[in-house]
Amino acid sequence: MKNRKMVFITSFLVILALAVLPACSTLPLLSSGSLTGTSPSVSSTQEPVPTSSPTQPAIPQSAISTSGQAVLSAYEGVLSEIFNRVNPSVVYIRVVSQVSSSTLPGFPFGSPQDNTPQYQEGVGSGFVWDKEGHIVTNNHVVDGADKIEVTFSDGTIVNATLVGADPDSDLAVLKVDVPADQLQPVQMGDSTQVKVGQLAIAIGNPFGLQNTMTVGIISALGRTLPAGSASASGGTYSIPNIIQTDAPINPGNSGGVLVNDRGEVIGVTSAIESPVRANAGIGFVIPSQVVSKVVPVLIKDGKYEHSWLGISGVSLTPTLAKASNLDENQRGVLIGEVTPGSPAEKAGLKGSDQTVEVDGQQLPKGGDVITAIDGQPVRKIEDLISYLATDTVVGQKVTLTILRDGKEQTLEVVLAARPSQETRQSQSSSQASEAYLGVSVIELDASIARSVGLKSTTRGLLVQRVDPNGPAGEAGILGGSRPALVNGQIILVGGDVLQKMDDVTLNTITDLQNALSQHNPGDEVTITVLRNGKQIELPVTLGSRSQ
Repeated sequence: MKNRKMVFITSFLVILALAVLPACSTLPLLSSGSLTGTSPSVSSTQEPVPTSSPTQPAIPQSAISTSGQAVLSAYEGVLSEIFNRVNPSVVYIRVVSQVSSSTLPGFPFGSPQDNTPQYQEGVGSGFVWDKEGHIVTNNHVVDGADKIEVTFSDGTIVNATLVGADPDSDLAVLKVDVPADQLQPVQMGDSTQVKVGQLAIAIGNPFGLQNTMTVGIISALGRTLPAGSASASGGTYSIPNIIQTDAPINPGNSGGVLVNDRGEVIGVTSAIESPVRANAGIGFVIPSQVVSKVVPVLIKDGKYEHSWLGISGVSLTPTLAKASNLDENQRGVLIGEVTPGSPAEKAGLKGSDQTVEVDGQQLPKGGDVITAIDGQPVRKIEDLISYLATDTVVGQKVTLTILRDGKEQTLEVVLAARPSQETRQSQSSSQASEAYLGVSVIELDASIARSVGLKSTTRGLLVQRVDPNGPAGEAGILGGSRPALVNGQIILVGGDVLQKMDDVTLNTITDLQNALSQHNPGDEVTITVLRNGKQIELPVTLGSRSQ
């Protein structure tokens, strides 16, 4: 290990990469012994169930048993065939990342005294995309990895490099140097043809157990998942058209495949909804429609540009419609905020200038209501997100039908590229001072607070990651140490909750940005954090972003 005394594998983090198994095609009719029109089997002590005609002879019990066995055998044969065909395309991914010791139990105030490097290991899944050696997985499986290792179903182990990643669709592409004749690409299916109730088969590496197959059905369609990056307004973007499945998915399945009854990939397993970090029957899958659109661009350009309108909004409900002086049956997307400099602002869209309390929650009021885009009805915000993601490209002109002060009108908008995380950070940095803390955080709400064992009324900023060389890392502020899924969003729990900078209360990301804007690099501040249910104060010397 060169001059290092010892390398700690601090934790074996089975990437909580949510795994989901939706299936797109239907279970095929099995001609050998179909039971269409037959009655259920009965006990030998019962009379056979008569048919509708009293003179027609009853179906012999032996015939039912034989037919049932034939169907079962055919079903098992289909599953075995699918596994044998798809499994060679699915890979096991192991990642190693260097982490700040301030995120590790036992080192609450910085690095160990001998400055021994600390590492974190994780595992996930992926699949072969083409004969050129491209491997597709989830972005969150490989995000921040210093080393990526791929194991094929035949035991071949090779190192991989990152070609491109897109946090906003949670997809990433790797490259391995393997002979083309050893690569078996998957066959992509059409997720737009998936129906609820169809067969869903997941293949991946749950809990690191390689070459595992599970079976379920498509449970629901049209879900949304929070994307990996924050919007300019501090909220999150969403991945649309997510498939929900009850196929058993567990940590480690992330990046694996969900296939239909023909063995075609209808999606990439990405997340689970579970209070116990294991399968609870609700999994989420990124649809193949998104995968097929994003992956080729990642291979070509290393990044993907999403169409961007530049608004935040909510679906119009009867209560909110009435409060906005509209017919309570009116549906659409009420614009809450228009991002400065965005296509929406340039087109003249107006955000809300008032709020109204609905069921204890403050919601926007008075903004434009989007009711259609390019003639396609928009009844809820998911409709708008889906259309922008699947039917538009950067630079495209779209026509929005809106209600303004109760009157309908149309506006043309030229879509731009969604600002990258780096661009947003740069803009935030230029608008604020150069004072730097070195943390990534999310706002604590009732659901997140309960998930980390706090009262639902607790507020603050839950620390996700800490720059090990930044002011927060040097001061001993703790980042998250284990992933969890709360309301469909992957978060890291176990870290500190920032509550104050000096006397300034930190309830929102804007609070933190404003507090930092009042300081310069080198200033000393006191950060109040909530750790293990107790408030502690930590002195921090702020740095500069360029350090």
